[in-house]
Amino acid sequence: MRISRRKFVTLATAAGPLWAARGLLGQGLPGPAGLAVPLPQFVDVTAKSGIQYRHSFGEKELSSLLEGTGSGCAWIDYNNDGLLDLYVANGRYMEGLTNHSSPDGIHATNHLYRNNGDGTFTDVTQEAGVAGKGLATGVTVGDFDNDGFPDIYVTGYQSSILYHNNGDGTFTDVTADAGVENPFFGVGAAFLDYDRDGHLDLFVGNYIRFVNSYRQFYPGNHYPGPLGYDPEFNRLFHNNGDGTFTDVSRESGIAAIPGRAMGVTVGDYDNDGWPDIYVANDTMPSYLYHNNHNGTFTNVAIEAYVAYGQNGEATTAMGPIFADYDNDGWQDLFVSDAHFHRLYHNSGKGFFTDVTNQSGIGAVTGQYVGWGDGFLDFDNDGWKDLFIVNGGLTWLIPMQSNLLRNNGNGTFSDVSTQAGSFFQQRHVSRCAAFADYDNDGYVDAFITTLGSKGILLHNTPPEGKRNHWLTIKLEGTVSNRDGYGASLEAVAGGQHQYVQAGSESGYLSQNDPRPHFGLGQHTEVDELTIRWPSGIVQKLEHIKADQILTVKEPAAAQPTEAVKKGK
Repeated sequence: MRISRRKFVTLATAAGPLWAARGLLGQGLPGPAGLAVPLPQFVDVTAKSGIQYRHSFGEKELSSLLEGTGSGCAWIDYNNDGLLDLYVANGRYMEGLTNHSSPDGIHATNHLYRNNGDGTFTDVTQEAGVAGKGLATGVTVGDFDNDGFPDIYVTGYQSSILYHNNGDGTFTDVTADAGVENPFFGVGAAFLDYDRDGHLDLFVGNYIRFVNSYRQFYPGNHYPGPLGYDPEFNRLFHNNGDGTFTDVSRESGIAAIPGRAMGVTVGDYDNDGWPDIYVANDTMPSYLYHNNHNGTFTNVAIEAYVAYGQNGEATTAMGPIFADYDNDGWQDLFVSDAHFHRLYHNSGKGFFTDVTNQSGIGAVTGQYVGWGDGFLDFDNDGWKDLFIVNGGLTWLIPMQSNLLRNNGNGTFSDVSTQAGSFFQQRHVSRCAAFADYDNDGYVDAFITTLGSKGILLHNTPPEGKRNHWLTIKLEGTVSNRDGYGASLEAVAGGQHQYVQAGSESGYLSQNDPRPHFGLGQHTEVDELTIRWPSGIVQKLEHIKADQILTVKEPAAAQPTEAVKKGK
């Protein structure tokens, strides 16, 4: 996991001109249509938001790989008031676990912040009963019992928790009763309906078989890396539809081979209507689990060309994201990395092509250690942009974050210096979750930093320069209540956009569950097509822009002539 001297020399040569260009681009950039446009600004509003989260990794200095993993965050409307609340996992001091020469975070907990609707949040952790236990890492959210209230699953070291939402502002730990205990080193996890039976199943990625006493074969100035530990098996839990799950890891093929999972993302990469799973593995080939439609999965990462980096190396992969960045109807794949990120373009023929360098991403991001990431249309121009947070691995080296604007032609431009003072600051960042928490149509961000404060960024468009947008809140009836696995196509002014609804994406975190479309200057969506996991296809026409539209799945497929109209 160490960055080599050769890498820095290579980057200094290859990326030098781009670095020089940063800060010389003025206050606007050519948009996809070739017009200069002012950019929205990400404004740090943490202090006035009332969010006082501080991450703890157990002591004041890192002493193990366990502590350096960081903790994730998720946006969840837990009380169904239409406002997204924030749940943040946390590490903490654990007696005898690592070399705690300077304990820290003895009383650290996870946190649930209720959105007050006025830009502020209230910490309701204790009254909600979601403080957690042990050292927590990842978070995923989904309504596993279809009662209309989203539930929370938290991964961690030798301890995972399934919190059932009681619908009255409180949660109950139902881990044991539900049968989803994971006494391993859990990291990325995701709710998905892999068999399309209308109930959300649960995938849990496990990292390493951590042994506290192991201290051999590592440089004297830090702790053993991932190759110092055996890999672990991932797990898949099938939802029985009665509040319980069955561990189907072996029979499904998920536990065929162990790995060193970090982040997890779910998407239907081959457009066959069934969700597939990508697992970013650390210092070994990553996995792409293809859904075989019969309850089993096959790892096709090598055949699909997404197991290794561009040069055939086993990379230090962190946060994977499925998203259609070029609006061609196929889910592409981005994977953040401690060395070189990878942007895989989906050919639509069952395999991907690494276009990291051609896209402009390679030269801009190569000197950073990347973790949390997200595809989001931050300026609502109809093209998904890329936000990456960075931070040192073992020496707590602070780094700047990256914001890469989609040019609409397969390339990205570094606009970090034009999008707010946050991008001029350096942090030891780990996780990031993106959501429109104030429902103003522009996607915001929350970022966790290792051993330090969380950061809430409000996306603020230039005065009088707002683009239009449409956000969809899905409500499944035949499908799972969250609509996870639904594919949406929006057409506005001839531009087609494609979004798949899902849970976790990126590194240990979960974004706004509501699919979002930037519309540029278009004041309506001409046609919206939703392909539900049940197979039902729903079409809406002439939907007014600048609204959050709730769409309920019909009980049966709609006749072509009976097209619902948005209001």
